[in-house]
Amino acid sequence: MAACVWRHLLALSRSQRLQHRSMSLYSESHGFNEAAVEQKLAQFVGGSIGLSLDDSGIGVLTLNNPSRMNAFTGTMMVELLERVKELEDWKEGKGLIVHGAENTFCSGSDLNAVKAISSSEEGKMMCMFMQNTLTRLSRLPLISVALVQGKALGGGAELSTACDFRLMTPNSEIRFVHKHMGLVPGWGGAARLVQVIGGRHSLRLLSAALKVEPAQALQMGLIDGILSSDDQSLEEARDWLSQYTKGPATVIRAIKKVVIAGREEQLDSALRTEKDIFGTVWGGPSNLKALAQGTKHK
Repeated sequence: MAACVWRHLLALSRSQRLQHRSMSLYSESHGFNEAAVEQKLAQFVGGSIGLSLDDSGIGVLTLNNPSRMNAFTGTMMVELLERVKELEDWKEGKGLIVHGAENTFCSGSDLNAVKAISSSEEGKMMCMFMQNTLTRLSRLPLISVALVQGKALGGGAELSTACDFRLMTPNSEIRFVHKHMGLVPGWGGAARLVQVIGGRHSLRLLSAALKVEPAQALQMGLIDGILSSDDQSLEEARDWLSQYTKGPATVIRAIKKVVIAGREEQLDSALRTEKDIFGTVWGGPSNLKALAQGTKHK
């Protein structure tokens, strides 16, 4: 009886740790009311966020507001959270491509919404909403890549940092223009940028609002590749991502989870999480199949 209870407690502890990674940063305990913020944002209409899920396990998330360079309206912010929730429930998924419609990525926030959300308190609520959403995006058990065509400005640049990888097409640019608006990044982009390229490069990009073109972005480690053109860029990105998503979904998703743990948790906690995730695949179908086939490493 005691052994049964002990196993139950261990299983519960493991489940709580694994679920923790998908939790939002802010809740009512932080003075954040998600429903109230959604209601406010829903006043600023326009554009949409599309999502297609492929049988290959690769999804495509599309920012669609081309008349405003795919800038985020309030309804697009709300829809992005809805699409992320759908992706959290997509158990067959392995990868995700984030891109903008009509060959441009995203120019940040739509100015109509920015002007209307003028108070400091409302600005912080919008900031908390988008930090929640982009944190959940980054914690998806999917290997994600931002396909940057045209311009990724301000909040668009921040969105790109919420993906695991970034690819750029020729003549595209990434630029954290917040300084020119009298602001700093508020959607988590600064913290994630430091994780990607370090403090020194981040300070240069933010304080000078530098326009970063593909060659420079690749050199400093901001991106992971330069595609050949805009014309077939989505297919190129899909082919590029597939090198990391080949294999069973259970294994690919487990790999992403252990990386998230290593990135976000203290070492002792990350090691325990890694042990728990290891336990979900050890002796599983993919592991047993590999053993039965006598898989060898070349």
